[in-house]
Amino acid sequence: MKPKQLFVHILAVLLAIPLAGTVAQGATIEVIETFDYPGSLLTRPQKINDHGVIAGLFIDPTTGASEGFFRSRSGRFSDPIIEPNTDTAFTELRGVNNRRSMCGDYTTSDGVTHGFFRKSSVFSDYDISTLFTVVLGINNAEDFSGSFIDDADGIQKGFVSIGGTVTGFGVPDAAATLAYQINASNEATGYYIANSDGLTHGYLRDSSGNLTFPIDPAGSTGTILFGNNDSNWVVGRYADASGITHGLFFMTPGDFLTFDFPGAAGFTSLNGINQRNYICGRYVDNAGIEHGILVRARKTTGDERGLPAIPLGSAFRPAAPSSVLPVKVPAS
Repeated sequence: MKPKQLFVHILAVLLAIPLAGTVAQGATIEVIETFDYPGSLLTRPQKINDHGVIAGLFIDPTTGASEGFFRSRSGRFSDPIIEPNTDTAFTELRGVNNRRSMCGDYTTSDGVTHGFFRKSSVFSDYDISTLFTVVLGINNAEDFSGSFIDDADGIQKGFVSIGGTVTGFGVPDAAATLAYQINASNEATGYYIANSDGLTHGYLRDSSGNLTFPIDPAGSTGTILFGNNDSNWVVGRYADASGITHGLFFMTPGDFLTFDFPGAAGFTSLNGINQRNYICGRYVDNAGIEHGILVRARKTTGDERGLPAIPLGSAFRPAAPSSVLPVKVPAS
C-alpha cells in the first residue's frame, strides 16, 4: 500500500497557547478491569474501537520479541500477531477501527522501520520514508495518522492520510512530531519533542490543519497525548518532577484530569479512547510488571451521551503480583 500523494509543509496558521494545568471538574475515571496477555510480563494496550476490541502489543518473556495482539470485548485474546516481513522479532500493533482494520509498525535488520496494515489477516506494508514510517492510528473511514522521517530534510514529522491524500506536518521548534490518532472529524492528536527544552509536549490538530500547542499539565516534565475519540476527548500521560508518570484525560485543553491506577508503582498511561469513552492503557506494579487496564471516563453530571453501557470483559479484578531507532517513539 503506497501513498497516493505526499504534501510536507509547516502549517502557516497555528494556535500556540500555553496551557496551565487544572483539574477537570466535569469528569471521573471509573476502573473496570485489568488484564494481561497470557504468559507475558509486559502488556501494552494501544487503542480501543467502539465495539470494545483492544489492539496492542506484548513482550514475549522467553524470546524478548515484541508481538501484537487484539482482545475482544469478552476478554478473549488473539494469537500473537507478527508482521511477516520482520526479521528482527519486532512488531507493534498500534491501532484498530470498527471494521477491525489494524495498523502498526515493524523493523527489519537493515535498521528501517516500516508501517503496516492488517485486514482480515492480510498484511500490507506502508512506507512514506526510506528510513522510518510508523502508522499509529486509524479511524472508521480508514483514514490514518502516524510519523515518518522526511527523506528530503531528515526531520521526523507527523502525517495524516485523509481520503488517500497524505499531509506531513511539524510543530514549530519540534525535533520530532508524531500524530497518534485521527478521529471521524479528521481531528488529530499527538506529541512533539521541542528543540528549545528537549521535552515532549502534547498538541491537537484540527480538521483544517491548525495546531494547538503546547498542551501540558502544570508541573509536567514531559507530556504525551495518545488518543482522541469522535468527541475529541483526549487521553495520554505526563511525568512530574518527582519522576512519577500519571495518566491524563481532558475534554477541553487545559482542563486536565490526572489518573493514577490504584497500586501503580509510579507509572500509569492512558492510550486509547473510544466513542463510548472506554479507555485502554497500562500501569506498572511494584514488581516491574506492566498490566493492561480498561477504564471509563464519565461526566460527573450524568452519562456522557445517555448511551447505555456495553459489556466489556469481566468485572474489575486486580492483577496478581507476580526504542527502535534513535527517533523518539516511546512505549505507548
